Amino acid sequence: MITQHVWGLDFDAESNIIDVYVGYLRRKIKGNGERPLLHTIRGAGYVMKLDE
Repeated sequence: MITQHVWGLDFDAESNIIDVYVGYLRRKIKGNGERPLLHTIRGAGYVMKLDE
């Protein structure tokens, strides 16, 4: 869904651009010794939440 909304329907589905930018975002929001906020949901996408 992200690629369709941002780049349109003709975007290369084999590209890993979303994974790259999610990695950048994870590094920026990561706190020292804190639990991660951004999680991958296999087959669905990503979610931002605290693990409890």
